[in-house]
Amino acid sequence: MTHATASATLVATEVIGRMAVLTIDRPEVRNALNRQVLSEIEAALEEFEGREDIGVVVFTGAGEKSFVAGADISQLAGYTLQDGLQARMQRLYDRVQDYGKPTIAAVNGYALGGGNELAMSCDIRIASVNARFGLPETNLGILPGAGGTQRLSRLVGVGRAQEMILTGRIIDADEALRIGLVTNVVPAEDLMDTVAVTADSILAKGPLAVRLARLVVRNGIETDQRTGLLLERLAQSLLYASDEKAEGAAAFLEKRPARFGKSMTGTETERKEHV
Repeated sequence: MTHATASATLVATEVIGRMAVLTIDRPEVRNALNRQVLSEIEAALEEFEGREDIGVVVFTGAGEKSFVAGADISQLAGYTLQDGLQARMQRLYDRVQDYGKPTIAAVNGYALGGGNELAMSCDIRIASVNARFGLPETNLGILPGAGGTQRLSRLVGVGRAQEMILTGRIIDADEALRIGLVTNVVPAEDLMDTVAVTADSILAKGPLAVRLARLVVRNGIETDQRTGLLLERLAQSLLYASDEKAEGAAAFLEKRPARFGKSMTGTETERKEHV
């Protein structure tokens, strides 16, 4: 059974099982990001944050050609020093990265500039074979200012990040997979089913374990290894004392699926029923 929320003007939202899907819906301009799109993404994230029936949030783009092709250049042309200091898109993507629920980017086409930066702010990136990635901002006399200079280097290494940013080169899905920018590449027709399977796999795990693992990985990479190991130790100590650990261990010993409350509610079956 599928439950849908009211579609926004430029960002359509749908809840399938415990998976919420945000679709940037401006295919006529390759799903370019403007102020209204950013506002609607912010509103959707605010709504989903407090909903216990939602466990995973997915970002994708409308149509078959683009995930998000970047910022709306018609608005970009009017940006000022104050817009740069406000850094609205960068702050929004920081929120995506630190979101309380796991996030997946279903990259179904061009992910350029702000689109690539949105994908990189998600926990997992799954791409269709026709996906293309790039940070071509230097062509416009600017730099990737929504996290691109920082997240790309952390994902693929400083050397590759410098080359992509300085040249503005666009890479295909196979290269993105090879350098670690995405985690999986699948045929276009299998993209959302693969995303649903991935979401189901996450939702079947202990929700507190998932949340703490994300926190430790994200914050540990920003510090030295010794401090990261301390974060890991403290998070594990919390889990050792949790009901979630007791259930997981009991389920393993009793050779049955763990019952982590609502986390066992699937998305894949409901999506197939919807289709």
